Amino acid sequence: MAAASEGPVALPAVVDLDALEDVRDALLAETERGGVEVSGEAVERISTNALLMLASAAETARRSNFPFAITTASPAMRAAIDRLGLNVVFAPMLRG
Repeated sequence: MAAASEGPVALPAVVDLDALEDVRDALLAETERGGVEVSGEAVERISTNALLMLASAAETARRSNFPFAITTASPAMRAAIDRLGLNVVFAPMLRG
């Protein structure tokens, strides 16, 4: 059985192409431990690619029967999700 998560993956203020590698690595490390919790409270700007990567990570966790949640998504993050029409994709994982 996988170990418990060490805490949420905290997204940076700007989640763009330059930040994707670090976020991906953190998500992979948490996925290997089991459930994944992502904190989006600091997000001021997030790219489409970053949102698609989060959706992909959530699907990977679901297929592995691990929980995946995004907690405290900032207004900017929620606006990006809404603007791109990804509400249906993100609704099951958004908390708080």
